[in-house]
Amino acid sequence: MSFDYPDNLRYLDSHEYVRLEGDIATIGISAFAVDQLGDIVFLELPETGTDLEKGETFGTVESVKAVEDLKAPISGNVIDRNERLLEAPEELANDPYGEAWMLKIHISNPNDLNEAMTAEEYRALVEGT
Repeated sequence: MSFDYPDNLRYLDSHEYVRLEGDIATIGISAFAVDQLGDIVFLELPETGTDLEKGETFGTVESVKAVEDLKAPISGNVIDRNERLLEAPEELANDPYGEAWMLKIHISNPNDLNEAMTAEEYRALVEGT
């Protein structure tokens, strides 16, 4: 099965993505990750104002199959979280790169993304192409 991996995003091998707009990063999980999880039943995200360090766990996503930690792809301060997604985590399956974003953070170190993958690199990782 082939998924969409927008070229304007950077990806981690733990399946989070980052969309950079100036010094604001929008974070979510890839369509591949959503598919692997199956029916998502619960989502835990940090409060606005929380400082995140690259690589640290910032929440969890729970499906009928598994509970997975969410890893911060970049350091910064949480300026917004998707409250609608917390109330209806199953919405992740509908639009993971758009309406189903998880966090927006004010980044503290843009170099954190130097190790993140391009869409092409991520596709090769998850689809083995």
